Amino acid sequence: MRITGPGIWGEPRDRNAAIKLLRRVVECGVNFIDTADSYGPEVSEELIAAALYPYPATLVIATKGGLLRPGPGRWVPDCRPVHLRRACENSLKRLKLGQIDLYQLHTVDPRVPLAESIGALVDLQRERKVRHIGVSNVSLSQLTEALRLAGIVSVQNRYNLMDRASHHAIDACTRNGLAFLPWHPLAAGSITEVAGSIKEIADRHGATPAQIALAWLLHRSPMVLPIPGTSSIEHFEENLAAAKIRLTDAEFAALQS
Repeated sequence: MRITGPGIWGEPRDRNAAIKLLRRVVECGVNFIDTADSYGPEVSEELIAAALYPYPATLVIATKGGLLRPGPGRWVPDCRPVHLRRACENSLKRLKLGQIDLYQLHTVDPRVPLAESIGALVDLQRERKVRHIGVSNVSLSQLTEALRLAGIVSVQNRYNLMDRASHHAIDACTRNGLAFLPWHPLAAGSITEVAGSIKEIADRHGATPAQIALAWLLHRSPMVLPIPGTSSIEHFEENLAAAKIRLTDAEFAALQS
């Protein structure tokens, strides 16, 4: 998301830097990249292909469809089956893939029954254009409905130390063996406002508060797969280092309160 221009719109300020970042991500052993056709729009997917194609055999690329971009910072749902099919086929072309490993419904469109939107993804899966189906920005009841409609493997909702509204969804993912991909995991850098103990815990681990926030997410459930966005190699490597931090149960509880 963050390798595009301001407002998640247009080309990045430095295209070469974005390509170097993507290549560094894979060099460091990251094997899951999350994107969407609406990031740019189209720019993120095109950059991923430009930087990484032909892809390593172990790399999983997840993308999403269901949001239109009429302008910078603007997001409009369109989860009609006809749009989702077109969006998926265009993503396949931009990413230079024969099949998308994980294709996610980017949102729930209030104008379209969820069964119709999920049904379109099931059709794409039957045609082998999509391997696995995920959902994003769903309530617990919508997730429950989606699970009745398809073999859902992942949920991508906003979740971080400041916004825990999706805690029931994480619990459902843990029970059902689904991946939970928390977007906005660092609350746009304002994570230090959450708890007075976060700096103390960070100092104890020789880490930054942002790294502790990511470690907290990883401690929350074994099914959590954080997807912190970045536009720089330095920030990426700082985020990646958080995976090595192991919070104690007491530290987790202090942040949880």
